[in-house]
Parts: sequence; C-alpha cells; structure tokens
Amino acid sequence: MKVPTQLRTLTGGQAELSVDGASDMRQLLGKIKLEHPDLADRLLDEKGEIRRFVNIYVGDEDVRFLDGLNTPLASGNLVSILPAVAGG
Repeated sequence: MKVPTQLRTLTGGQAELSVDGASDMRQLLGKIKLEHPDLADRLLDEKGEIRRFVNIYVGDEDVRFLDGLNTPLASGNLVSILPAVAGG
C-alpha cells in the first residue's frame, strides 16, 4: 500500500506498507490496523467505512466505484491512498 506524505507520520515514515494474505480491502485495512492503528483510524470512520475525504485505489480504480471495502485483492495489487485535497 502506498502511503501519501501527509500520512507517513502514522506509519513511522514508511512510504509503502507490505501486507500479505488480504483477499479484499476490508481484510487489508484490518491488518493495517494491527500495526498502524492511527492510520486505520484516519482512513475509516466510526462505522468502519472509508471516510468521505479519503480515496483508496486498487491499481487505477477507486474502490468506491468497485465494491468498496469488499473489493477483491490479488497478490501484487498496488493499493494507494489519496486524501482529498480542498482549497479555495
């Protein structure tokens, strides 16, 4: 999983996290929560859903337009976090 610069303080500075054995996004984020609970809390709301201002991609596809947290993962899939950017 690629971690954007803004969230690397929550991963000890790591730009990428390697997660094995996750068959879908829900499992992947569950495994991340074990090692980086603050990162998981930033990505998921109190109901366990992806926060509105967070975009998670598998390859080039936003998981919201796939199956959300049930989006299946295969070995070697690149997952990227892209926080929404607001400005005026």
